[in-house]
Amino acid sequence: MEVRAISKSVRMGPRKVRLVADSIRHLSIERAYQVLQGTQKRGAGPVLKTLQSAVANAVNNAKLDMNQLTIKTIMVNEAQAMKRFRPSTRGRIHPYKKRGSHISVILEAVAAPSVAQPAAVKAEAKKIEAKAEETKEMKKGGKK
Repeated sequence: MEVRAISKSVRMGPRKVRLVADSIRHLSIERAYQVLQGTQKRGAGPVLKTLQSAVANAVNNAKLDMNQLTIKTIMVNEAQAMKRFRPSTRGRIHPYKKRGSHISVILEAVAAPSVAQPAAVKAEAKKIEAKAEETKEMKKGGKK
């Protein structure tokens, strides 16, 4: 099952946020929290907030266990830029853009691996148990 959270119009350039997003892609939730809390980049804050929102959606709305969640995808897209101008000499202006980001996190519930044993392994286990019982009886002085 997939659970998602989206933060729109975050006032930070997408290149800065992508550096942080790339570091936690395909990690478990606990490992991603550790990486984000140890990261010194400004982009770690909005990514952490979006990740926490996705985990809350999974736990509260979808009733999933937090320990079984992993980050399936994390995308950082460019939001609409605010166009600004800086005054320059001789009455001119120099335009620049204040960029923004859309952060999208999709979590996936990973099922615990099943412990299905093949028939040969089960038969071998029964033989070992039978030998162990025989050994116990021999030590007690029962059959030989």
